[in-house]
Amino acid sequence: MKIVEFDLDAPGRDEIRVRIEAAGVCHSDLSVVDGNRPRPLPMLLGHEAAGIVEELGEGVDELIVGDRVVMTFLPRCGRCAGCRTEGRIPCEEGSRSNAIGELLGGHRRLSRKGHPVHHHLGVSGFATHAVVSTRSVVKVGADVPPEIAAVFGCALLTGGGAVINVVKPEPDTSIAVVGLGGVGMAALVTAAARGVRRIIGIDTQPMKLDMAVGLGATEVYTPTDAVAAGVKADAVIEAAGHPRALETAIILTATGGVTVTVGLPAPGGESHLDPLALTAEARSIVGSYLGSAVPRVDIPIYEAMWRAGTLHADGLISSRIGLEDINEAMDTLADGLALRQVITFPKGHLA
Repeated sequence: MKIVEFDLDAPGRDEIRVRIEAAGVCHSDLSVVDGNRPRPLPMLLGHEAAGIVEELGEGVDELIVGDRVVMTFLPRCGRCAGCRTEGRIPCEEGSRSNAIGELLGGHRRLSRKGHPVHHHLGVSGFATHAVVSTRSVVKVGADVPPEIAAVFGCALLTGGGAVINVVKPEPDTSIAVVGLGGVGMAALVTAAARGVRRIIGIDTQPMKLDMAVGLGATEVYTPTDAVAAGVKADAVIEAAGHPRALETAIILTATGGVTVTVGLPAPGGESHLDPLALTAEARSIVGSYLGSAVPRVDIPIYEAMWRAGTLHADGLISSRIGLEDINEAMDTLADGLALRQVITFPKGHLA
């Protein structure tokens, strides 16, 4: 990726301009870089971000200049069939806009040398400023640090949502998480915040297993060791985005349990399973996009848990970096050596 200057239009109706304070580097950004998630080009990446509202477009009355907002990567129109499922199915209009690189209202506000530039998932947060739909943001309190606010918007919505919205655990529900990147570790810390007493962390990286113990895991294993030991859990969340990880998650799911997959593998990936085990053991597999969340409902839940001291969201941030470090950050992410690397932006002015 290259760091260049763009032209940014003023916000239109139901849009705002935000000064970005922090942006997380997520595997979904890497998947665009390496081609696993084809997107229209040129595109300004970044979809997990937080910042300060600087300008309001026409019709915006729920926000004021100076508000801190979290950006979310799937806007919800509030009207379509998907939006009527309370998060279980993605918004149809938001999904369409994301696929073609537009904001929810059908506009592109970015350009370079007179040529349009596509938005990434309605956000494009790897920049000093962004124009976004109000449907892509949720206001948080001024006391929420920007880096924490940023990880609310993807890592916690996705990983935490798999726990809160799909598993809906009781304290005696055992939960295993396969893949301890930013999303998987977010699932783990959310389970801990919810008082789950048995939390199992599974990853190939010893460093991540050590971190998981510090963030609430009661047991940790490599995938091979977990299978060999016969580990079983009532709910297993697959957050690695790899077909083999899903196979491991299915194997580790107990009788009557649920496998929740939130990872995004490359298109065309295939996993193998024993269908008899699903029937004979009354097990289920559930796909969960964005943690089956409605951001305006779910983000206040994470904010409240963070403020109460039960949600250790700061543990998800493995490093704070500058925008100039973005390519190195992508390499670190590709090597599996990071949770959330968060880009922080100094306060500046719109050029």
